[in-house]
Amino acid sequence: MRSVVPDYLTEVLGDVEPDTSGEPADYIPELAAADPDRLGAVFATVDGMVYGAGDIDTEFTIQSISKPFTYALALADHGFDPVLAKVGVEPSGEAFNQISLESDTGRPYNPMINAGAITAHSLAGSAELTPAERVQRVVDGLSAFAGRPLTMDETVCASEMEHAHRNLAIAHMLRSHDILTEDPRAVVDGYIRQCSVLVTTRDLAVMAATLANRGINPLSEERVIPEPVVRQVLSVMSTCGMYDAAGDWATQVGIPAKSGVAGGLIGALPGQIGIATFSPRLDRHGNSVRGVSLFERFSADMGLHVMEVPATGRAVVRSNEVVGRGPDALRVLRLQGGIGFAAAERVVREVVDTAPAEYAVALDLTMVYSIDDVGRRMLLEVVRRLTLDGHEVYLVDPEEIIPEPDPGDGGRVTVVGHIDRAIHSRT
Repeated sequence: MRSVVPDYLTEVLGDVEPDTSGEPADYIPELAAADPDRLGAVFATVDGMVYGAGDIDTEFTIQSISKPFTYALALADHGFDPVLAKVGVEPSGEAFNQISLESDTGRPYNPMINAGAITAHSLAGSAELTPAERVQRVVDGLSAFAGRPLTMDETVCASEMEHAHRNLAIAHMLRSHDILTEDPRAVVDGYIRQCSVLVTTRDLAVMAATLANRGINPLSEERVIPEPVVRQVLSVMSTCGMYDAAGDWATQVGIPAKSGVAGGLIGALPGQIGIATFSPRLDRHGNSVRGVSLFERFSADMGLHVMEVPATGRAVVRSNEVVGRGPDALRVLRLQGGIGFAAAERVVREVVDTAPAEYAVALDLTMVYSIDDVGRRMLLEVVRRLTLDGHEVYLVDPEEIIPEPDPGDGGRVTVVGHIDRAIHSRT
């Protein structure tokens, strides 16, 4: 049986593809030349499964999506107090390139706007590093988040540096307040190199999943940053990651997120999933038009708003065993707990990995105490696909957790109150 997750991603990409509103970033020539029709989306779970659809292996520059990760590196390298003394955590309500500094201290409002991100770059690594060594520390850190060595696009870097007048002005303002203690041009050059790192949508989803997984890369299993740093970074992403659209995002989507002007967009849902999308056309806030639509759809379809989703469902499959022998054999998956998207995805994966050879398959919901709409739809889609693969499917549901189950076109299911009813019907 094929997993339902890539098919879902393909369907949603098809729904947003006709939207051609917005334009690629035009203030940097290399970004303006991007193919506006590129479109991709990836889910990466906290235990290392990666699902994608569309242009998920097309490389583009990370741009401002580097900001939360470099902020995380600065916190990990220096601790909270030295970083908070130079970069605040309050939403600015302004565009990403505004000169947003506290009037009394000169401290940037948060690390997601350029002023704060330039400062955070200067704090990555030890104070003794040269500018080139600091850039290498950042690239190595971003690579650890992605789980593979990342490289830099020198052409984009040169193009951005040629048009970096506003960032240079911001850096000189920071230097005048002693927020920066180094040559402002060297710091801006390093920051632009950080933004010019090449990534794919797949990379970004794994990076987001590392944040969702308490700072441990789910593919390499390497701890990249400490857990307290993860909490700080995700909190700031929640309130500041989408610039002057952060309030709308927090209420409508509810996933800690960060956008980039090359068209990337990431979201990290703690304990569950990292999400990334790619589409170069931007709205007036500098966020990907189709990326925002995709995240709104993901949140609505799968109940991913951070204020409503239960914890991860790692142990949803209590057991997977075969009862009986020969033609009377019954494959039984006993499920437990509450089932939302993360738990349902585990069930989907269990069925896909098992690839039942038995004619009859039973999903036992006896120990399931709740199931949300997306969980219900995913389990019924599993039933439908098992039926289409030639299986007879039983749903053991004594508490009617799924009342009047309808698997849809081609699907059939027999509902019983106890697993013995399914077993006896086979003998």
